Amino acid sequence: MTDTTPETLPLTDATRLGRVALRVGSLDRVVPFYRDVVGLSVERYGSRAVLSAGGTALVVLDEDPDAPPRAGDQAGLFHLAIRVPDRPALGDALARIRDGATLTGASDHLVSEALYLRDPEGNGVEIYRDRPREEWPLKDDGRVAMDTLPLDLEAVLADARGDDAAPGGTDLGHVHLEVTDVDRAVEFYTDALGMTLRDDGYPGAAFVAAGEYHHHVGLNRWNGRSSPAANARGIEWFEVVVPDEETLTAVRESLQRRGHSVEETEEGLTVADPDGIGVRLRTGR
Repeated sequence: MTDTTPETLPLTDATRLGRVALRVGSLDRVVPFYRDVVGLSVERYGSRAVLSAGGTALVVLDEDPDAPPRAGDQAGLFHLAIRVPDRPALGDALARIRDGATLTGASDHLVSEALYLRDPEGNGVEIYRDRPREEWPLKDDGRVAMDTLPLDLEAVLADARGDDAAPGGTDLGHVHLEVTDVDRAVEFYTDALGMTLRDDGYPGAAFVAAGEYHHHVGLNRWNGRSSPAANARGIEWFEVVVPDEETLTAVRESLQRRGHSVEETEEGLTVADPDGIGVRLRTGR
């Protein structure tokens, strides 16, 4: 009998992102932004701060005063994206931004509505809400269609509830990375890790996801990054949370088959993407 089992079990909609970790120069400088503007609760453990919403950890900040700023040619974070559960929560975020930060952009992406800003060390941050999945436009090939259109900020603000904190149901929706080679990055995240290419219609960028989400990882070369990430300030790693041990084993085998070095840890697996950014994999719990 012929074995028709695929080499990699594709990551399905049961997969999500977990936490993202940033290396920062000063917790005292950065923590108030994530607490007061993004609306996350804070627990500090020496040189580490864990930022949560509704009891779920989303962002880890590791303090390293000796870490240099990321060089202009280095790959790394374009933005981390905090997803809120509804439009009123997005309105509350916009109100907090207007009170305590600077909005750098705002877009209607057809699948979502997004606000953009930077933390005090220059890390890009997106706060967004998804439109209902049944409203997402699709291309003829079944891939999701996204665009970048103006967002009506006053309409968003009009829906605010007046909450000072991000509500339960807030999570890490995606990460967007600056890479040195988009095709090579897509190959890693799809062929090796098991995600699916969801949109490659933007020049110099591609978007991949587990299952049929619009994207869990964005990849771009818009700023011409040419060197891998190093021990500078910015993203250290992010988590991909899979539903079960069978999926975790399948992903590990796929990564190893393609020559990637996989480290087993107490929580799961760790692998570096082609630009040296850590990807941690674990089962959900």
